[in-house]
Amino acid sequence: MKAKQSLIFVCISILLLASCKQKRQEVEELKIGVMSSMDFVPLAVAKEKGIFDKYGVKVDIQKFYSANDRDAAFQSGNLDGTVIDYTGAILQKSGGVDLKITSACNATFYIMTGPNSPIRSVKDLKGKKIAVSRNTVIDYCIEAALQSVGMSGNDIEKQEVNKIPIRLEMMINGQTDATALPDPFITIASGRGAVSIVSMEELGYSLTGFIFSSEAIKHKNKQIKAFYQSYNEAVEYIQTHSLNDIKSILINDIGFSPELVDSVKLPHYTSAEMPKDKDIQATLDWLRSKDLIPADFSGQDLLDSSFISK
Repeated sequence: MKAKQSLIFVCISILLLASCKQKRQEVEELKIGVMSSMDFVPLAVAKEKGIFDKYGVKVDIQKFYSANDRDAAFQSGNLDGTVIDYTGAILQKSGGVDLKITSACNATFYIMTGPNSPIRSVKDLKGKKIAVSRNTVIDYCIEAALQSVGMSGNDIEKQEVNKIPIRLEMMINGQTDATALPDPFITIASGRGAVSIVSMEELGYSLTGFIFSSEAIKHKNKQIKAFYQSYNEAVEYIQTHSLNDIKSILINDIGFSPELVDSVKLPHYTSAEMPKDKDIQATLDWLRSKDLIPADFSGQDLLDSSFISK
């Protein structure tokens, strides 16, 4: 009888240990949301090259095709972190979402015009039709470019077009005079004869970064640190290898066609660093000017630099 009781006790203990181990494994997994942008490339490299495994962090990368879907997943707690533009991060933070910007990213946006357009400079945009998604990073890019030459949003005719592929097609077909695009759409547009007017990098703007929920920062701090170690090593891999070494990633994960992948211009990827104060402040100022955030929202509690190597 005692032997039978002991066996039952051992079985229960094994089941409890297995259950606890499974729960620990579930807690250790980081769920990161991405879209098909150049900011995703270091993560895709870290995944494919086994760098996340090297640092002992399990990362579930979830790809989204809609910023709204990505944001909903983050706000509902189904994501621990995500790549996002500063405008979107600040809007969520000011709306009560408990998040932190933990680093900057390196992808940029280009202001582009169609293949048959005479527009060749930002000044040439005056009075023209520009396709934007209002109150988003695209709108911000256009107005920042206009501001660089002493103009404003009042100097153009804005066309509300939310979906990037539609904006691209309208520009190629001459239905709109210009728009702002991220890659891979920059390369796609260039391959179809579109012309770049200016990049936000050339204007001195950084626009995107990583955010993590405060809950994840509290309970998955070790995993986020390992995530950033992996990120930095993936960036080093990109810096020390040719485009050919990540060609399959650019095609399969980012969405470049095999015909265009050789013409891809990679951003200047850097190890993880915090956003520059001027970029955050410029975004805050623009959002306030549109009455999209409360006038007294300072963004004081927006950043968390604890994961960045000093």
